[in-house]
Amino acid sequence: MRNLSMLIDFYELTMANSYYVHNKNEEAVFDLFFRSVPDDGGYAVMAGLEQAIQYIEELSFTDKDIAYLRTRKLFDEGFLSYLRDLKFSSSIYAIKEGTPIFPNEPVLTVRGPIIECQLIETMLLLTINHQSLIATKTSRIVSAAKGKAVLEFGSRRAQGYDAATFGARAAYIAGAVGSSNTITDRDFRIPAIGTMAHSYVQSFDSEYEAFLSYAQTYPNDTVLLVDTYSTLNSGVPNAIKVYEDYLKPKGLKLKGIRIDSGDLAYLSIKAREMLDQAGLTETKITVSNSLDEYLITNLLQQGAAIDAFGVGERLITSKSDSVFGGVYKLAALKHNGVLLPKMKLSDNVVKTTNPGEKMLYRLYDRNTNRAIADLVTLKDEVIDDTKPYIIFDPNFPWKRKVIENYIAMPLLEPIFIEGKLVYKKPSLDDIRSHHKLEMSRLWDEVKRFTNPHPFYVDLSEKLWQIKHDLIEQYSKN
Repeated sequence: MRNLSMLIDFYELTMANSYYVHNKNEEAVFDLFFRSVPDDGGYAVMAGLEQAIQYIEELSFTDKDIAYLRTRKLFDEGFLSYLRDLKFSSSIYAIKEGTPIFPNEPVLTVRGPIIECQLIETMLLLTINHQSLIATKTSRIVSAAKGKAVLEFGSRRAQGYDAATFGARAAYIAGAVGSSNTITDRDFRIPAIGTMAHSYVQSFDSEYEAFLSYAQTYPNDTVLLVDTYSTLNSGVPNAIKVYEDYLKPKGLKLKGIRIDSGDLAYLSIKAREMLDQAGLTETKITVSNSLDEYLITNLLQQGAAIDAFGVGERLITSKSDSVFGGVYKLAALKHNGVLLPKMKLSDNVVKTTNPGEKMLYRLYDRNTNRAIADLVTLKDEVIDDTKPYIIFDPNFPWKRKVIENYIAMPLLEPIFIEGKLVYKKPSLDDIRSHHKLEMSRLWDEVKRFTNPHPFYVDLSEKLWQIKHDLIEQYSKN
């Protein structure tokens, strides 16, 4: 068990202490959502829920934690006792991992005593933000690869141990077929993939000797790194020679070669020609070296003869846009037994939040099975998808559309109810399959890398009216 309860922003503790001192622990609702898609993309991918669940299940403050907090001389003794005896009692609803998600819609909501809701903010954000970022980046890379295998090769460039491990998990959800990180195979059954480094080749007197030794060690799984000296002048010829001298007489195949430097398009095309001429038409070509979705797209446009892409630092760090801007905001607070909607009003329109306890629906066209839009409603609203429904742009409400022949699918599922885990955690492979299915239900225009068509997230008429009533009310204060 790994206790991460003190991985918490300090202001959450100071606020919670003040709530306690003033006997202010009313029921509250918080929304976790994000404001913009990384890389100016058309969609993001929900990930990290399983680790968020694990954190909640293990939430507890130890005697050591309490002793440390006491040394700060800021906290009431009653509050410290409250922390020591804390048992999670809130309810959490969330979107399934692997689901495409969009800005300004709740992807996770918490309802419970405000002190509890406040204390878990940082870890929920940290967990969902990180894995959603890496899953989003990987989904783009997998899309660029056009059905060719994507391997996650980034652990040594990740920003820490957990980033390497949980980043590989997120990458697998979004379609990577394996990882160089062995611990992910042990813990998550993500296939660990790897062969040799240049140092292995350099450690022998000749490249041929290195390749032969490796083939003798792994005759049924021989993949050779061919760019240590010269890919076309020695690497590929020596790989072919090892096949002719050792593997072929035993009735075995050369499984693959890997190219890690140089002009990957040109080298892969020429290597494919050489392999095919030697009868090695089934030998796969894997490439690596600072790949991302844009370079992969360019390589394939140039006719590169590549079967698999090993993607490292630009995937595991989401190098082109390394922040997933998830936030956690108060949406409702109980007063005199009534749950009142709350919102943040800002001069920056994008920072003005949506009030109230909410539900999120995804509307699908019955004929095409494609997603039309997402609809944020009040929690108790029911969408009758047997009847026409009017959706409208929340910022330009005169822009309206009547939709018919649609399915309204609720996306926020119960995870914890009053502290009890009620969610049956799916397997990682099930999450991965869910992601693949839901991606197929988005229009290609939404998935474009450049200038994607916006996917609309609309508000119900009731929610929109509450928001604008509150704006009027707050503006008078």
